Amino acid sequence: MATTAAPFPSGEELRPNVASADVHFPAIKTYEQVDEEIINTLRPSLAWFGLLTLAILALLIGAGSWIYQIYAGLGVAGYAPPVMWGVYIVSFVFWVGIGHAGTLISAILYLFRAGFRTSIYRVSEAMTVFAVMTAGLFPILHLGRPWKFFYLIPYPNWRLIWPNPKSPLVWDVFAILTYLTVSATFLYIGLIPDFAIMRDREKNPIRKRLFATLSLGWRNSDKEWRHFARAYLFLAAFATPLVLSVHSVVSFDFAMANMPGWHETIFPPYFVAGAIYSGLGMVFTIVIPMRKYFKLEHYITLNDLDAAAKMCLFVSMVVGLAYLTEFQMGYLAGTSFEQEYWWNRTFGQWWWAEWIILICNCVLPMSLFSQKLRRNPAWLFILSIFINIGMWFERFTIIVPTLSHEFEPWQWGGYRPTWVDMGILIGSFGWFFMWFLLFIKQMPTMAMTEFKELIPARMAKSHAGGGAH
Repeated sequence: MATTAAPFPSGEELRPNVASADVHFPAIKTYEQVDEEIINTLRPSLAWFGLLTLAILALLIGAGSWIYQIYAGLGVAGYAPPVMWGVYIVSFVFWVGIGHAGTLISAILYLFRAGFRTSIYRVSEAMTVFAVMTAGLFPILHLGRPWKFFYLIPYPNWRLIWPNPKSPLVWDVFAILTYLTVSATFLYIGLIPDFAIMRDREKNPIRKRLFATLSLGWRNSDKEWRHFARAYLFLAAFATPLVLSVHSVVSFDFAMANMPGWHETIFPPYFVAGAIYSGLGMVFTIVIPMRKYFKLEHYITLNDLDAAAKMCLFVSMVVGLAYLTEFQMGYLAGTSFEQEYWWNRTFGQWWWAEWIILICNCVLPMSLFSQKLRRNPAWLFILSIFINIGMWFERFTIIVPTLSHEFEPWQWGGYRPTWVDMGILIGSFGWFFMWFLLFIKQMPTMAMTEFKELIPARMAKSHAGGGAH
């Protein structure tokens, strides 16, 4: 029996969104419609080739900058005492944070049976994998001799020469490898039923063989669906603690150091909230243009955007509370070092960066209290750009002001990124979007099987209504 026509197993544990079927997706009528409209998004277009070309050009700029840095040394990257952490570490934390929204939407919202998850979670999962792949490059870029990167791998060594367990770089490697492994597994498991649909519809023998391998022999049986539901539930429950643990480990890079503005117990939850917030911003940046370009308004509905915007508003208030807590801790610290640091960050040398994050991350998102703006895709897209900018500068204001304004006044200094820093930052965006653009033309960006699960419930409801009449 073809996968596209086979009935789906009954049971609420396999259809968490049935109750909201008519509310969220009234225009989805048949299995064939779901297959055709989502698979049509896989056809390449001139606009897609243009965007892919831009992404590759950005990647080449980054690669050229890195090659020059390897040749000339880390000094060309703008590193100068006292600021020896700069754009690379800022971007590392930024990209790790981008990846957290995928786990939130895929795992936590699945456990809570949130209906709006269905339309955006596949894009979020893919975004997670590629963002973590991007973040993983920066510890290597930060090394003066990148060909020695294997020293960071946590292999057993009874002589305790390498790796050094006290090094934050080693902690970051643990965090990245763990998060990448679980996120990629979670993405692949969810794709298996859709790979089977692609296998049954594919005419090209090579691609058909490839999808047959990836689908692991899926035949859409009740037994397979039961195992799939249990495995997916287990992975969702297993991945949820990663939202808390991975970015908490990243926050320890700073919180474990006795530096002004860093040695704070609020850093783990603060970093987790900021990671979720930046990830949601990137979800809007990606999903809204896709929704318009592929004409998927009846899959990614205004109700879905409204619900995601409410979650974004909530997380923005959590992040704002973290900012206020930081200010209060600095004011009440009782030491001149902390108080001078916070004055310098807010009204002194780095005031412009601090006010960028306050406006982008706290003030502008308050517009989401308006339902009209929550349901306005254009405003959500514009706001997401501001959130991405604000969250990058948040990491900048955490790192650079502390290093430039330490305990001794004679050590105070400034920081000015060079063209090498900026080139590698541009290259990281090119790397991320290159992989994402390739993904959306090879694999379905929305779960066809989950949308199909809504159709039998709607048909049963309509038949029951007809019988009542």
